[in-house]
Amino acid sequence: MSRRAGIVVIVCALFTGAARPAVADRGAGDRERADAARALRVYATRYVLASARLTPTYARQTGLACSACHTHFPELTPTGRAFKLNGYVFRRSESLEGKSPEGQQSLLLNLVAPVSLMFQTSYTSIKKALPGTQNGTVLFPDQLSLFTGGEITPHVGGFLQVTFDPQTGQLGVDNADFRFATHVNLLSKRTTLGLSLNNNPTVQDVWNSTPAWGFPYGSSAVAPTPGATTLVDGALAQQAAGLTAYTMWNDRVYGEFGAYRSAPLGIQRPLDSTATGVIKGAAPYWRVAFPNVWGQNYLSVGTYGIAASVFPAGVVGPTNRFTDIAVDLAYMHSFGSNSFTLDGTWIHEKQTWNAGGAANATNTLRTFRMDAMYHIGTRYAFTLAPFITTGTSDTLLYAPAPVVGSRTGSPKNDGLIAEVDVMPWQNLRLQFQYVAYSRFNGSSSNYDGFGRRASDNNTLYILTWLLY
Repeated sequence: MSRRAGIVVIVCALFTGAARPAVADRGAGDRERADAARALRVYATRYVLASARLTPTYARQTGLACSACHTHFPELTPTGRAFKLNGYVFRRSESLEGKSPEGQQSLLLNLVAPVSLMFQTSYTSIKKALPGTQNGTVLFPDQLSLFTGGEITPHVGGFLQVTFDPQTGQLGVDNADFRFATHVNLLSKRTTLGLSLNNNPTVQDVWNSTPAWGFPYGSSAVAPTPGATTLVDGALAQQAAGLTAYTMWNDRVYGEFGAYRSAPLGIQRPLDSTATGVIKGAAPYWRVAFPNVWGQNYLSVGTYGIAASVFPAGVVGPTNRFTDIAVDLAYMHSFGSNSFTLDGTWIHEKQTWNAGGAANATNTLRTFRMDAMYHIGTRYAFTLAPFITTGTSDTLLYAPAPVVGSRTGSPKNDGLIAEVDVMPWQNLRLQFQYVAYSRFNGSSSNYDGFGRRASDNNTLYILTWLLY
């Protein structure tokens, strides 16, 4: 149900407001929050401009401001990454405490429930209208979401998004990420240990170079898009549940491993012969990254991936195998009140079609994306983002069809996204985006076998994005 456009700022939208003292002593919980606070202060000292230029960022819960955690929501700064990595638990807001008969803390709740609203409205114009349709589509809303999250207990926090899709008229669970986090010393270095229970591979990631939180942050729901995508690139979003264990050692080495099992929404349970796309058993997921900080620079390079055997129909019989291995890069440099960010990923997928559905027994699919964004203070952002998909031609998997098909059976596409964002306030964005295609589903001209050109799908997308 969810698009990348619907993924929203984790901290700013949920907790904006002024800090207030707690109304109860929090005992052992204070020590855990103090650890998280120290980690946040280290990052904030380096990256947050400690002057009146900044409007406060995370905070009814934290007492900080949007620009402390986000360069450009949902893109995270190192401070925002630390907040998420530590389980969303750092806060300074008023709380309600309960104790057991033995005097041990047994309850700690925010007095004000952390609930927020996201509203998007948009206009989409395609260079050449789709056959039989009206061009110039207005969506009001484009997307409407409610969010809740933050600290649940001293070691546990979360993020939950519920979204209304105007095209289907349905309300459902969107992205979810619930975490446990604690700290130990390993080889005399501070080490974060955690667990994440989530419903979208990479939604738990703290870098914007992986698919769930990657650019573009807002995109048209009605414009044509290339049909070939890898499994890790959103195919399992809200269709699986996963548990992963992660660790960050000395803010220099990050490792994560877990598994996902099918948990689709809106269909009969337990899963039976009517189900499609069910993972056999569990699909292992892995993530490794190596962040580094020097001067005004932040750089992380890493790898991630998933491997799944999938029943094309039902829950028994032969399966198709998908193995995704990816590398990624995230970079940030600060220029006073301005900043430059660069995020990129390359995904290689091997497909083995033992259960059929493709003309070839094996295929490969490769995706490359990169976005370079320059931020002028907190008001303006300018982005250029090239994208390329290549892979094995397959006349059954990528068959001819009007608009969405491929005349040549090729998954190849490439193009460029140019975007200008204006943010009069940190919770209001005006987005002007243009997507230009050089190739679409294999060709630049007559790509679908029905006379349509790749450039006919060039799209102007204007989005108003409100967070409250």
